[in-house]
Order: sequence, then C-alpha cells, then structure tokens
Amino acid sequence: MGWQLPYVNIFKHVRVEDWKRSTKVGNVSSNTNKTLKCPVFQIRGPVPSNSYILVPKNSNQSLELTGRYFYLLFRPTPGKYFVVHLDVSAEEGQVVRISFSNMFKEFKSTPTWLQFPFLYLVGPAPTSVRWTCLMLDLQYTLSVYLNRCYSHLKSVKLCANMAVKNMLTSDLLLDPAKLMGLASSQGTGPMPRDMSFPVPKGTSWHDLYDYIRFPSEGTKLPFDSFQKGNPRPEASNSRDIICLRAHYRSLPLLFFSPSTTKCALWTKSGDAVVYPCHAIIVSMKISSYQQRFFIGHTDKVSTLTFNGNTTLLASAQTGNHSVVRVWNYHKGTCLAMFRIHAHSLSSLSFSHGSGILCGVGKDSHSKTMVVVWNTLNISKGGEVSILAKAHTDVDIHTMKVAFFDDTRMVSCGRDNIRLWRVRNGTLRSCPVNLGEYHSMDFTDVAFEEGNSNQCLDDRTLSRSGYIFEIDYSRVVIRNVRRLLPAQQQHADRREKLTFNTGPGIAINSISVSSSFCATGSEDGFLRLWPLDFSAVFLEAEHEGPVSLVSVSSDSLQVLAGTSTGNLGFLDVSSRGYNTLMRSHTDTVLGFSVDGIRRHLTTASSDGTVRIWNMDSLHQLYDFVSEDSPCSVAFHPSEQVFSCGFSSGVVRVFDISSAKLLAEHKYHRGEVVGLAFSPDGELMYSADSQGSLALYNASEEDHNVIRVVCTERAPDALAVSSDSRCLAFVGPSEYIVTVADSRSLDELLHVDVSILDVESPRLDSALKVCFSPSFTEHFLVATSANKILWVSTKTGRLLREVSKVHKHQCTSLSVSEDSRFLLTAGHNAVKVWDYEMQLDINSQMFIGHSQPIRQVSFTPDQLGIVSVGDAIFLWDFLAHPLLILCFHITLQPDAVSRVQLSNGMPRQTAPLPSSPPPRLDVSTLDQGDQGVWSTSLFTVIQAAVVPQPGEEGIKLKAVIGYNGNGRGNMVWSPDQGVFAYSCGCVVVVEYLHTGSQRYLQGHSEEISCLAVTNDAQTVASAASGSNGRRSLICIWDAKNGTCRDTISYHRGAVQSLAFSRDDRFFLSVGDFSEPEVALWSSKTFQLLSSVSVSGPIHDAAFSPSAASQLACVGSQGAYFCLINTHGLNVDLKVRAPPEVGDVELTALCYHMDSLLFTATNRGHVCVWDINTHCCFMTWEADEGEIGVLLCRGNRLLTGSNTRWLRLWEVEAVRCVNGTMVVLEQEIMLDGTTVSAAFDSTMDMGIVGTTAGTLWYINWSDNSSTRLVSGHKTKVNDVVFSTDERHFATCSQDGSVRVWSASSNELVVQFQVLNQSCGCVCWSPSSNKDSACVAAGYNDGTLRIFRLASSEMEMKLHPHNITVTAIQYSVTGHVILSAGKNGLVAVSSPVNGATIRVIRDHKGAPITTIQCVNEQCKNFGLEGNEMWLAASADRRVSVWAADWLKDKCDLLDWLTFPAPAYFGVPPPPSLAAFCPADPSLVVYTGYGVEKELSFYSLAKKQIIKKIALPHWATCFSLSCKSQLLAVGSKERVLKLIKSTSGRFQDFMQHSDSVHTCHFSPSGTLLFTVAFNEILLWEVQGL
Repeated sequence: MGWQLPYVNIFKHVRVEDWKRSTKVGNVSSNTNKTLKCPVFQIRGPVPSNSYILVPKNSNQSLELTGRYFYLLFRPTPGKYFVVHLDVSAEEGQVVRISFSNMFKEFKSTPTWLQFPFLYLVGPAPTSVRWTCLMLDLQYTLSVYLNRCYSHLKSVKLCANMAVKNMLTSDLLLDPAKLMGLASSQGTGPMPRDMSFPVPKGTSWHDLYDYIRFPSEGTKLPFDSFQKGNPRPEASNSRDIICLRAHYRSLPLLFFSPSTTKCALWTKSGDAVVYPCHAIIVSMKISSYQQRFFIGHTDKVSTLTFNGNTTLLASAQTGNHSVVRVWNYHKGTCLAMFRIHAHSLSSLSFSHGSGILCGVGKDSHSKTMVVVWNTLNISKGGEVSILAKAHTDVDIHTMKVAFFDDTRMVSCGRDNIRLWRVRNGTLRSCPVNLGEYHSMDFTDVAFEEGNSNQCLDDRTLSRSGYIFEIDYSRVVIRNVRRLLPAQQQHADRREKLTFNTGPGIAINSISVSSSFCATGSEDGFLRLWPLDFSAVFLEAEHEGPVSLVSVSSDSLQVLAGTSTGNLGFLDVSSRGYNTLMRSHTDTVLGFSVDGIRRHLTTASSDGTVRIWNMDSLHQLYDFVSEDSPCSVAFHPSEQVFSCGFSSGVVRVFDISSAKLLAEHKYHRGEVVGLAFSPDGELMYSADSQGSLALYNASEEDHNVIRVVCTERAPDALAVSSDSRCLAFVGPSEYIVTVADSRSLDELLHVDVSILDVESPRLDSALKVCFSPSFTEHFLVATSANKILWVSTKTGRLLREVSKVHKHQCTSLSVSEDSRFLLTAGHNAVKVWDYEMQLDINSQMFIGHSQPIRQVSFTPDQLGIVSVGDAIFLWDFLAHPLLILCFHITLQPDAVSRVQLSNGMPRQTAPLPSSPPPRLDVSTLDQGDQGVWSTSLFTVIQAAVVPQPGEEGIKLKAVIGYNGNGRGNMVWSPDQGVFAYSCGCVVVVEYLHTGSQRYLQGHSEEISCLAVTNDAQTVASAASGSNGRRSLICIWDAKNGTCRDTISYHRGAVQSLAFSRDDRFFLSVGDFSEPEVALWSSKTFQLLSSVSVSGPIHDAAFSPSAASQLACVGSQGAYFCLINTHGLNVDLKVRAPPEVGDVELTALCYHMDSLLFTATNRGHVCVWDINTHCCFMTWEADEGEIGVLLCRGNRLLTGSNTRWLRLWEVEAVRCVNGTMVVLEQEIMLDGTTVSAAFDSTMDMGIVGTTAGTLWYINWSDNSSTRLVSGHKTKVNDVVFSTDERHFATCSQDGSVRVWSASSNELVVQFQVLNQSCGCVCWSPSSNKDSACVAAGYNDGTLRIFRLASSEMEMKLHPHNITVTAIQYSVTGHVILSAGKNGLVAVSSPVNGATIRVIRDHKGAPITTIQCVNEQCKNFGLEGNEMWLAASADRRVSVWAADWLKDKCDLLDWLTFPAPAYFGVPPPPSLAAFCPADPSLVVYTGYGVEKELSFYSLAKKQIIKKIALPHWATCFSLSCKSQLLAVGSKERVLKLIKSTSGRFQDFMQHSDSVHTCHFSPSGTLLFTVAFNEILLWEVQGL
C-alpha cells in the first residue's frame, strides 16, 4: 500500500467528476465557491437519504484505503440537516458503519453501526456556519467503541445537505493551518496544498475556518460526539459590573496542591494564608510571600481548620492512616496527634472557642463516621478525648460547628442537609426537609455572621446552581436561589446575573461576611453578592473551576483557590487581584539548575516547562507544548536550556530572546535522558527505544555529531566533571557503560549483576553519577538498594553500601567537594558522609508524600532541590569544618524564619526492608564424618507473595467453570466482554481479540458476578474467610485492575446487579443474613440497606424506571423504591394461591411494566408492576426454575431438570392474554445457574452445575461447549510425554483428555458409578499409540487409547480402591497400588498380573514413580528405578529390569514421627530428584514440617528445607531446581532447592492437593478440589 503514502486524494483517486467509479443521486451539482476559489460539490434535498454522493459506485466494491485518519473538507448548508456514512472494514472482516449527523440527538451503538451526534451543530446548521476540516481517527473509533482492529476504509456516502471540497485519508495527523514544512517522523505534517483552504495575508486560518477532531482534546462535552475544540476566551466589558481576570504572577516553589484545593484559610489578622502542599502545611505572608512550614504528616493533608482567633490549627491527612494533628499556629509546634477514623478523613471543623473539634471520615466498614473531640485544654497540655461519635449512612461533604453554640453542627452532602447536636455524650442529627430538592448534591455550608438563625448552603446538579437559606431553629428551607450564567446580548457585553430560570452554574464553595457573600463556581468565577443576592457587584475570572472561597475576618479580602492549583485573593476595596500561588498540576518529572543566574527549570506531566528564580522564588517563564516534556537540562554557562519530549523531539531554547534555537527529531521514543557536558561544548540525549545522540553544543544549531543505537534505552546519563567520560545504564539493565564523551566510543562495560556472587537475585543498575572531585570512579545505584563505587578504568568494585533506602534509590548526587552523597528513595531524602567512615553515616529528611523523581545539590552547594509531587527547595547547613554536622531545612526567603514541627526531621533512618525471603536450608557436613546437622529450622508462618513482575510462575490458564455459583457468568455482546468464575479467579475473555485476563483478588470461591451495561466494570463476590464478611471486588474490565473493594454481608452474597443507567449497584446476602444493600456505582459507598424476614434468591433493577427494583425469595416478591432516604420496600406480596405453597426463585423484567417470577415448582408468574398484582401463571417446567431472562417478547427459563426453554410471551402484554408459546427447548448436562443472551435472544451463553459453559444458538437449536470443567473433585492431572495433551480424572468417574495448546476438551471417558483416583500416560509419544491408564475405586485399571477414543483394556489387579498408578519407563508394565498397600505389576499387553509386592501391606500407597537409571552404581541389576511411598511414612526404592523379570529392593526408608491425633495426618510423599535420581525427596508427618533430601549413594539425609505448613502435594521440576509444594492452607509454595528462596501463591480457594510440573519443567499444574490452574514457569 505504498501508493497511499503520504495521503490519498479520494476525489482524484476515483475521478469523481466522471461518475464512473462513484455515483450521485438526487440534487448534486458542481460550482465554483467564492470563498475557496475552487470547484465544490453541492448536495441538496429535503430528505438527506435521497440526495447523496457514494464512493465507490457499488456496494460490492471497496476503496481499500488503509490510512488511519479520514479528512472531510465541507460546509453544512445553513438551516438544513446533513448525514455522512463511512463503511469501515475491521481486520476480522466485519464491516462497521460510522455515521455522524446533526440529526442525531444522542450516541448509539450496535456491533455493526456507530452513530455520533455532531454536537458542534445541534439541529439545523446556523447561517454563520463556516467551512470545516473534519478529522476522524478510524483506528481509535473502532478500537474504543467496538474493540476491533481497523483494516481499511471501504466506502463513503455524503448525504444532503452540504457543500464538499474533497476527502482524503492519511496515516499522518495533518494540521490544516500549516501549509509548509515536512512530514514529521512522529506522524504529523502540513495539509497538502491541493486540499487546503486559502488564507489571505494578515489573517489567521482559525479566524476563517473550523477544525474538528474526533476524538476531541480538552473538551468537557461527552466524548461520544463530534465537537469543536474549546473556543478561545474573549474579554467582556460591562458598565454594570467590574469583570477582573486573575493575571498570575510570581509564587514560591512550594506549591498549592491541586488535590486539596478546598483547604486554604485566612488568619485572624488577614496578613497570612495557610494551605497544604501534599504532606506539608504552609503558612504564607501575603505581603512578602514568606513561608513557614508545619511538618509531620506522612500523607497528603486533606483538610484544615482554625479556631476562632486562629491560635490553634487542626489538620488531617488522607489515606488509610488518617491522623489528626493539632498545632500551635504561632509557635509551629504540634500539640496533639490522634486518630479514630479508619480512612478518608475529609472534613474538620473547630468551634469558635476551640472547645471542640469535629471530624468526618470513614470507619473500617467504609461507613461515614462523625466524631466530636473535647479540645478545651489542649493548649495547656491537656489530653484530647472523644465527646461523642456517630455512624451514619448519609453522605457528608462538609460539616461545620456553629459559631454561636459549640454543641451544634451543620452538615451537607449528597441528597441531604442535616443539623447535629451533642447532648449527654450522644451525637444526634435531624434532616432538613428538602422537598423537591431532595436529589441534589450539596457542596458547602456557611453561617451568616451575627445571626444564629440562618445557615447558607449551596448545591448544584446538572449545571444548575442553587443557594439554600435554612431557618436553623425551625429546620426548614427559608429561601432558595439559583445562580445562572450570563446572558450574551452581544459580543462584548454581559448582562447581570439573576436568579431566574434556565441552566445554572455549579457552585463549589460559599463564604459569608457581615456585608456580602462570596461564591466560587465551576465556570471559574469568584463572585461577590449582596446578602439579598440581587446582583453581582464584583467578580474575578480564573483559569479553572473555583473550588474554594474564603472571606477574611475584616471583609476586605477574599481568598480563592482553583482546582488547577492556583491560589490568590481579591482586594475588595481596590478591586485588584493578587496571585499567591500557581502550581504544576501534575507530577514534576525533572529539573535543572542554572548556577550563574540561579534559575531553575522544571518539566511536569501537566505538559508545561517552567523557569523559576531561585532567590525571589518567582516564576519567570512558562513554556506550553502539545507534546509532553520529559526531561530538561540547562547549559552550564549560557542562558540556554534543552528539553526532551515524549514524541522524541529535542528542542533547545534561548531564554533571553525567547527563541527556539534548534529542534531535532532523531529519536523514535520518549526522551528519557538529557545532559550537557560541564564545559558546555557537548550535549547528550537518550530515548526509550535505545538510541543515544551526541550534539555539538558550541554551535547555535546544536548539530548532531553521532547517534548510537543500543538494545535497551540508555538511562541515567552522567558526564564526568572533566567532560571526558559519559556513563549510562545500557545496553542491558545489568550493564553500566562508560564511553568517550566526544565520540561515544565505549571504554568500559561493568556488569553489576556479577559483583555480588552470593546474591540469589541478579542485581540491576538504576542510576549512575560521577563524583566531581574524583574522576577515577563513579557511583551506581542498584535494584538491591545498594550504592556501588566502581573504578572508571578497571571496572573493579571499590566500595559498596547496602540498605540505602527502604525502597529503591531513584536519584543520587555528590556534592562539589565530594564530602557528601545525596540520595532519594520513595518519599525520603538522605544525606550521607561520602567516605562512610562515621558511626552514623546518614540522616533522613521527609516532606514529600509521593515518590521523589530527582534530587540534586544546587551549584553553590548551599541548597538542595528535590522534585516529585512538588518542588522542594532545602537549605543545606553542613558545617564547613565538621562533617558530622549536616542538617537540612525547607527554605523560605531566610533560614532564620523557618520553624519546624516537633521531632522533625528525623535524625535516624528507619530500618530498611529485609532481603528476599528464604526458607531455612540445613545441609550435611561434607567431611568424612557423615554426621548430619540437627540445627533448628526457621519456620515462615506468613505467606510471602512476590512483588508484581517478580513472580516465579505466572498464571497461564484456568481450566473449568465454577458450577457451584449462581449468576457467575456475564456476557456483553456489543462490547465483546465475556467473564466467568473458576474458584477464586475471575476469567475475562475479550471475544473480539480472543485474549484472556485473570482477575485475582479473592481468597474464597466466587459466588456471583455482575457487569455494567457499558461493560467497563465487573463486580465479583465471594464469602469471607475465617469469619470475615464477604468480599466484593470492583474490577476495571479493560485493564483488569481492582478499582475498589466492599465488605458488608456477613454471609455469602447471593446476587449482584447494576442498574440500567449504571448509577446504582445492588448486592444481596444469602439465607444467613437476608439483606439487600444499595451502593453508588461511582464511589461504591453504601447508600442504604434493607433486611427482610426470609432468604432472598434473586434481585433485579427495572430496565425502564431507574428508581425501581424487585427481589424474590421464600416469603414472596418485594417491590422496592429508591428515594432520597435510601432503599425502601414498597410492598411485599406472596405468590398467587393457584401455584400453591412455593418459593419464588428467580425474576426478570419485561420492558412493558411487567415482571416475571419463577417458583421452585416450575411455575412462571406474571406481575403488573404498577398494581403489584399477579394476573397470569403457567407451568413452565417440572422442577425448580433458577434462571429467568427476558429479551423483547422472548422469555428464557432454566431449571434443575436440565431443560433450557425459550417462550414467546407477546400475548402476555395484553392483560387478557392467556397463552404463551414454547418456541424451543434444549436439554443440557446440569442445572442452569447462569445465562446471558443478546438483545434478540437469538444466541447466548449458559452455565450449568456440571461445570460447563454452553454456547446456545436458537436459530439452529444447537448447543456448543465453550468451557468444560469437572463438577466434582479432581484427583489427578498429568501431562503427556510430548506435552501436547494432559489428562485429568475426577471423583465422578470421568477421565478427560485436553489439548495443551487450547485447553479445550478432546475426549472424555466416563465410567458410571465409579470414582477415578489416579491417571498416567504411556511413555510413547507416538500419536497413534499414546494411551491413558486410570485406576478406579473398584480395584480396576482401564487403558484408553487416544487415537480411537475407546477403552482398549480393563484390568482387575486389586479388590480395593486404586490409589496410585504409573507406567514403567519403557512402558512394558504398569505399576498400580491399592488402598491396602499392595503393589501390582501388570502387563498392558494381555492384562495379566505379573507380580504383587506386599512390603507395604496395611498402609495405603500414596505415590509411585519410575525413573530411567542404571542401577549398577548401587550394586544391583536393572535399567530403571521406581519407588513407592505409603501412609505409614515408609518409602521403598526398587531396581528393576522388567524384560528380565527382575525387581529388587534397593533401599528402605522409614521416617519417625510423634503420635498424631484427630484428623488424618498429612500424606507421605516421595519423588526422585530429576537432576540426580540418586536423591529421593520426602515429606510427610514428622517431628518437623520439612522436605528431606535422601542420598541413595550415601544412605543418609544430606539436606533439609523447612516448611511453614504440612505439605499435601509436591512436585520437582527438571529445570532450575524448582519445587512446588501445596498445602491445606491453600498456599502454593515455589522453592529454589539450592538456595531455599521461595515465593507463595494464594490463588486457590481450597486445599492444594495435587501439583505436577510438565516433563520439560516449563509448565505447572495445581489442583484444589475441582479448580485446575495452569502456570507458566518463569524461574526464581
């Protein structure tokens, strides 16, 4: 398809004017347009579908245009409608129509058609409509909306009414306003000349034309629409009001955190403001911008509050460790610290006299908890005690203590305003009757000063802003006012704001003084109103939504904070605005310092590069780019800096002239490294794709000298102080390369992974830096939390320091005199003695609440800069003579003004994390004495779960489906998402791509699932373990991450459901606690719960009425309503008398106000939702119906009789209708427990108790197995020798053979009324001769041939249950063992029993294994060995040559054990070591929980590995000396036998009783009851 590059002019390609490869229908004409000065096609017609241009001519033809972007140059006809249809082919062959029109009111989607409203022109096009360039990303549209891969554009249909210049496709993102230049390697370029719109000189393209992109960028409108970008703001003037735009100026470098923009306070004097910056609280003088700090919190500060005279400050931090601190504001000391809330402490309020402090947060069950503390004596050193606390289900957004009474509070939140009072140690509340306003989200509350009877509160919903005035004494609404946007009369005039009708503006904050009221709203305005709200008299516009307003105590200044991190105040008297703070709104990625001019440049994820003055702390410049900056570097002497972007572009800027000096596009990936040489002659850049570039920085153009490509992205660029050497991490993560700085020729490779030979893990390099004073060595920070000093000449390790940080070191720097080393790890900064010769070599300093990205000394060595969540500037107070004395403080304008909280910073670092976990391994003395060690074992009791990305095994497949659940399978046909549960794992399959994802978060078997209607969220529920409440996990269906967890029901969860609009989520408890809980689907906070008298079997939301739902159970049907007070049971009715004494077991809604319910005797009842009456019943089955599903006029029933039936229920819509028609029926293999069908009920998926998921197609009345599994316990699973198949056997007597590549069932051999306990494969890998042998509880062996799918032979060597079976290595005999301890040797040829070995008689045999080993080394004849282990802790090892009929005992092992009482002891297990068959590994009940390695050559145990639990199974891999051990505690332990290193995996919901490595050691099977998990072995 090279001919399509760089673009395809579609009209020229098909020669549209000839109409041979295209067609026109209706009123289509061509004329010359005066604006464009070129021919255009005009399509007119009253009905758009009757006049159109179609390209190509016939539907069986295709354009085959593969360009990702489609461009349409057109102008809609004023006053008319238009439609555009694009037929696009996906890689799967599916043709999808994408349509957009100003006729469409809303977005609609089907698997083959996407309809987008053209929101830029809602309704008929206005007369002012302009020529438009529309860009549609076809690849994005198919991927996001249908989860399909874009292939090519098939056809285009342009329907009336519009004028069209042309269409084109391209893989480039073309800029219509750019007519000159070359296409970029990053996929952008100018619009071709023949496709561009003319622009007269002196005018702008955007002033004449419109450019619309889909997907749009930076818009607040729905993304399911075509829309124009945000219009540029226009200045507005009015004589009636003064409109002030907040012009931002300088600010200090400790930012106002955008995440806590509702927390900023005035002091009583009005000369300072207090606000949080992540974990630090800042007090700033508004006149001098002087800052002082309150340090002590360890996570982001979520709320602040002052007492009345601002002498006490209370603060709380967010997260799971919600701590409240009370400070002496003037001294900066912490008076008290306490906690009571479990998490999410969101609001604090001091009483005016500081007698009480009120806080709102969440308890351990995520219920809202209000606590009132007694803080009366806190200033005198008194303790803080709890006066009262209350738990409530209502949402509380803000809560404040009344200034006139310390015992009274007011709160507001979603759907409620409440008044609270503390009396006699009890906290009680009463709601304000909101009437018609009950469904609003109230955001803030404020008291009118001097009047104890009024409370002001505002709330906004759907862009409607209301302010409520509450009569406090009568608890009623006194007045309601609404804030409306300005009405535009003409371009430069805005009318006064009034409280009339129309859409309102969301109000976020309110503050009231004695003379006026201030509001902050979502439209970015701070507005001042008189107390009667007659009209705005002053306002200031901000760049983002105003989230905070606060009037100073003298009413002369109004503080305003925005959600974009800006803080400023409006001077009411002068009407001037002063900006205090302007912040990066996202993580700061990196920085660089200009030591000469003392400038600091920072790059942030918010897309900006900013330059600051380090002395005045003012922002000097702000560079904004559509491309995201990644790294920055200042030139060492010139006023020049370079910036690397995510697109791979490197730009060099001259600050003094604000000029772009150079732009280089040699990189293919994100620029991760950027540095200048200290002499300023060279510059280096590195990208994420593995390229390293060298530039000539002495020239203004910064020409590239050389580009080097490596296998791995060069990271951590560092240049030596003499500018001779360049060091970086690469070409692999284990290698540090030192190169010549002028040529990039490699001088040295240092492999850090081999520097520590005793480490069980390969160490990798993270960061590298040179010491300024010592060029003969450099420093490397490694993943093992070490810092290495390495020689630059020889690569030898000179010195190392371990346990540098608790987490990995993210940055390091050395002072100019090489006396100090600076490191950053997670959110802590450490300063080290460089020579490491002191008793305490480091000090640690905290302040960041998120990981630090970079830390460095300033060029003058008097300060330190650290960046991450914010920019921190520290004073470095190292004594010039005494190296011991180094100290860091956060720097304001002068060090003497700094005040720190008690105990900060910490003088010693906390203990670092322990090394990777290992099991205790004891070995024999290797000397001649032959005495083995009896040292004590270290038993690890807690499971050690590996870190993400470090797992030794990775879950590859889940075999089977959990037929024990109910509703534990969901399917979204339109989005192609299919999910089901197996054990405690949720399997999500994306049908469009065929990929699978495994959601792991439960520890118990999952009982039910639910999916939102947009298929973006999946909910799963499982019982709690050890008496804990059930756990509900909320998953993101796209990326498989757990968004939230809920624990509420004490028993199991019976049912889950999302409402039709996905606003609500329902969970139903089982018979032990029949309770229905209603949750918010947005926050998953509990809204309400209702308990009923009997068990509930099913529940569902109404598809037509968002506030209605129904439940059915043993007591009948419950019709429920959702209102502002929660969930209410509107009516409970019993089943109609004609169906007898029954329980209602299932339900589903019909769209026409009908409800179908089913009974445990097979009846279906039809209810009228409006009257709650049952008007029709019929007998649909003979057994209990557990599943009902309705789509249109078709009803599905599934019962325990195994029948799945489809009914035509159209006649039911008529109340007098008495007939329903059975359309079709299918018998399945078990009781139906789950079902999901498409909108027409033509096809669907059904789950049964047999562990099978069936694909049902009613059109041909067919059923196909999608997923198969065992219903009962799986006793054994084993791979074939060629690993192409594996076999399983079960308690139900079945032997199943599966394909290893697809995990699909190949054949099933069923023996009725028997249990199959063990299975093995014949050693032959020949497909025709491969056999499976199985042992049964009647003492028989059966051999099945895979090629014929038939039983080849039945043997009966035992008269008791067969417990173990194994083919000999050559396959000449089969060894089998019975429960009585007898071992039979049988011939697979004639079925005869050759011999019976009785040595283990009386004890059940648990294991038989055969290996290929010459036995002459042990003094016996034979070419193979085999062993048998019995329950009495005895292991026999035999040497055999079956062709010579030889079988001799080689060794007999007996393992002692104390007496065992109670339940049966753990099994005795043994196996040959694959790497050395002369070693036998044994585990079983004994003195210790351990694995023993017994040497057949030395006749002694040579090694032991301690275990935390008794083993129920184990398997040894032939690869990497790995052992897998399962336990009754559900833990699968992977152990490296040579080192004892281990990892624990807890994905099973039951005891792990079987595990087997594949013959190659690359795969591992584990089994818990009927759950079969297949793991891919990565290695430890």
